[in-house]
Amino acid sequence: MYYALYVSITLLNCNQIWAIISSMSKHVVIIGGGFGGLSCAALLAKDGFKVTLIEKLDSLGGRARPWKVDGFTFDLGPSWYLMPEVFEHFFSLFDKKREDYYKLSQLDPYYKVFFSEKESALLTADEEKNAALFETFEKGGADKFKEYIEQSTYKYDVAMNDFLYKDYQHLSQFFNKRVMTEGLKIGVFKKLDKFVSSYVKDRRAKQILEYAMVFLGTHPEKAPAIYSIMSHVDLKLGVFFPEGGMAGAANGFATLCKELNVNLVTGQEVTHIETKEGTATHVHTNKKSYKADIVISAADYHHTESMLLDEKDRMYSSKYWEKRVVAPSMFIVYLGINRELKNLEHHNLYFTENWSEHFTTIFDTPSWPENPNFYLSCISKTDKTSAPEGAENVFLLVPTAPGLADDDQAREKYLEHVLNHVKKITGEDLTKDVLVKRVYSQRDFIEDYHAFKGTALGLSHTLMQTAIFRPTNESKKVKNLYYTGQYTHPGVGVPMVLIASEILAEKIQDVYG
Repeated sequence: MYYALYVSITLLNCNQIWAIISSMSKHVVIIGGGFGGLSCAALLAKDGFKVTLIEKLDSLGGRARPWKVDGFTFDLGPSWYLMPEVFEHFFSLFDKKREDYYKLSQLDPYYKVFFSEKESALLTADEEKNAALFETFEKGGADKFKEYIEQSTYKYDVAMNDFLYKDYQHLSQFFNKRVMTEGLKIGVFKKLDKFVSSYVKDRRAKQILEYAMVFLGTHPEKAPAIYSIMSHVDLKLGVFFPEGGMAGAANGFATLCKELNVNLVTGQEVTHIETKEGTATHVHTNKKSYKADIVISAADYHHTESMLLDEKDRMYSSKYWEKRVVAPSMFIVYLGINRELKNLEHHNLYFTENWSEHFTTIFDTPSWPENPNFYLSCISKTDKTSAPEGAENVFLLVPTAPGLADDDQAREKYLEHVLNHVKKITGEDLTKDVLVKRVYSQRDFIEDYHAFKGTALGLSHTLMQTAIFRPTNESKKVKNLYYTGQYTHPGVGVPMVLIASEILAEKIQDVYG
């Protein structure tokens, strides 16, 4: 018996050793140095693969890279740190702790909402205060708010356990008994706006519970009701801020990659993925060629398919892409203001009384919104190092339709309009005491990230672009070509991108490890 046990253990160890040796002989080339590329690179390096990551820009982080100028440090892209347990889980896969790479603080208040120039409200870490706020909106609102958050928490737990970390390749994997049973319970097949309306009627209450859809790239009236989980995400789990901003968090992921001996290449743009008999063999850049056993694109999916691959190697036609519901682009203004902005918190949101008009200009009749909803962050309220003493670091964002004309004249005209709009709503004049000003919009997303139609987020989260209906993470034409990032399941947002990389790394380990 002891001899048989010894042989079994020896064989197990031999198999593990052989798996490591096999993976170490495989060279993985990853395109794109944002959270998707960095997280996937770290996971595969941990599994023993030799990994080279190639980033077009001169710095890592992708959309989450910093811009430093005249004493200010701006986060160029994502600014909300949500779902902290996803980040903690990711680092635990390496027997590491997130705090080994960057510190984290919880915000309180979470954010301020402006409903008009005369009305605003704070959402905080105190659930009772939030419930009391909903009571001011409508009679019985406090109880309805608590009921809504309770169902949101239930949905979130189901989604995390049964949906988000699953790899969907076939319809049968999605439309199975478990998914259909729980899916009906958590509202996969219902619309969010109608679902929210079954709890609250006041437009202010509804907007607080639905606003996150903008950052998932979809209209609340078209989003699946499962996304009510976002109310649990921000109001129950909390809103956080990493040391150094989101760029600081991305730098933590880059540090992890360096510890795992990932070859991080910056300042090289991938120009072509060479294939032979249905297998990717080389990744060519504007400076060098890299031999590859496995290729992963964490870059814009449409760009990879339409520009980096020969036509015979593409899965999706131009007709396919034109039929997709593309998530919004963004009109972003980075401002360094040489005074304190007393009316603002770290995160600030404005919702127009009829916000559907804004959504119409994004999804139905593309145009620059006249009375736009907007998001405004002032991270210097939390991070004093992000601005010179006495100054404020401001990030102003208006969601816009992708594909709009974005010439200098259009920018200046809309910038003036938006800044006047912000002054009217918040009482803060952002045209005065300006030390730094930069506009970033459609053409910048295209130039820096090859973003499809200038989208900031990829594909919208409609029902028919959820789970199995999102672009696949595995090429059906090139057997060793894979994808990760916001286009694939589970979708938009940094936590979702980390989950996508974990799903993909497990798949690659199963095939090659």
